[in-house]
Amino acid sequence: MALLAAMLATALTLSAPASAATAPLVNSASGRCLDVKGNVDTPGTAVEIWDCNSQANQAFAFTSAGELRTLNGTRCVDASGNQTSPGTPVIIWSCNGQANQKWRQNADGSITGTQSGLCLDASGSGTANGTAVILWTCNGQSNQRWSGATPPSGGSAPCDIYAAGGTPCVAAHSTVRALSSMYEGKLYQVRRSSDNTTRDIGLLARGGTADAGAQDAFCAGTSCVITVVYDQSGRGNDLWYQGSAQVPGSSQSSPAKATSESLTAGGSKAYSLYLTPGNSYWRDGHLSGVPTGTAPEGAYMVTSGTHVNGGCCFDYGNSETDRKADAAGAMDAINFGTQCWFGGCSGSGPWVQADLEWGLYSGGSQSWNTNQRAFSGKFVTAMLKNNGTSRFALKGADAQSGALTTLWDGGLPNGYSPMKKQGAIVLGSGGDCCKPGGGANLSAGTFYEGAIVSGYPSDATDNAVQADIIAAGYR
Repeated sequence: MALLAAMLATALTLSAPASAATAPLVNSASGRCLDVKGNVDTPGTAVEIWDCNSQANQAFAFTSAGELRTLNGTRCVDASGNQTSPGTPVIIWSCNGQANQKWRQNADGSITGTQSGLCLDASGSGTANGTAVILWTCNGQSNQRWSGATPPSGGSAPCDIYAAGGTPCVAAHSTVRALSSMYEGKLYQVRRSSDNTTRDIGLLARGGTADAGAQDAFCAGTSCVITVVYDQSGRGNDLWYQGSAQVPGSSQSSPAKATSESLTAGGSKAYSLYLTPGNSYWRDGHLSGVPTGTAPEGAYMVTSGTHVNGGCCFDYGNSETDRKADAAGAMDAINFGTQCWFGGCSGSGPWVQADLEWGLYSGGSQSWNTNQRAFSGKFVTAMLKNNGTSRFALKGADAQSGALTTLWDGGLPNGYSPMKKQGAIVLGSGGDCCKPGGGANLSAGTFYEGAIVSGYPSDATDNAVQADIIAAGYR
């Protein structure tokens, strides 16, 4: 029996992902510790705050897989019932690798569920022994900040950087790589013409680059299209092509060919989302974290200056839920192309602009913008951020080297304050696409990666994202 126990202990040790040293997690508001209620290891037991006492039920460790383990590593902190809504109870459960057991600690000390995007919260800002710990909308308050146990060190990717800056990703898409160092899910789906079957394309490794070999094997001897680009933020904001059954009422868009352009990133082969007129993707994200109304928002994408046109409109960002051109300010999307509606563009393009609906803006007004410039390189970083009431900024850069150039940082155009964002996500078309009789699906462009974030990112965050893009090694 002693030998069997030793074998079981060894198996448990080998199966658990690498962890940092265990430590208490102390709540900043109360000074009390995260605690498994009653010091029992029964799955489903609630997590609360309690006077710190150095017992095993107050010792936690982040693992390399993103888990938060306790009770000598035998249980994982878990969002009850796989729920993602504010108020969800936080419990312990048998470690199973599911998304509701993955956590990320941010620079401000908050701990975010990677599936929900919500924070570990001492309920009701309570500070007393026995206060329940729940999931709640991240708000920066002290009852959501914890000190003590720290995650294993690792690389940063764009969504890690945004989260550390207090502006978490609410949508993240790429056919090339993971946009979080902890992401280990699927990137996109391809469908082959020979038998109409589909295959999800994932990663070579957690936080790594696309498994292009899986696509090559699946599509050998036939043609493939990309039907959906999966959301890496955990919010479920997957982008399906307009014309698919997942985008009701759409009819004028088709999926992009899956093999139009290959490239390398991090030394590995990958494929871009290579869009031609008639290709576009969409998602209604207004109920899954995409900012609406006057809420501040940021976005970036990596695109190409060598595959563009002047058709309306190669956009990535916030758009109308009804896919109609509703009003000034109903969109907040990055635009990249050779259209220049109101002047203020230098050279022959392409330019990084803002599609705010009823207009593409190279700056804050319909006049010359001396800071605008064209980006015609193979790989281009494009950024837009908007505080929702008075200010927006545009930035661009070579995605292989160099710093960001600020193209505009100032007031919103006349008639666009306050913004009226609706929270859908569009890629490859304008907002009024693609219903019968609709248009705005005439653009060409290339999409490698991009994200939408909640909040107004700092310049330091923007710069760190650009540095990570360069480090990704687009070639």
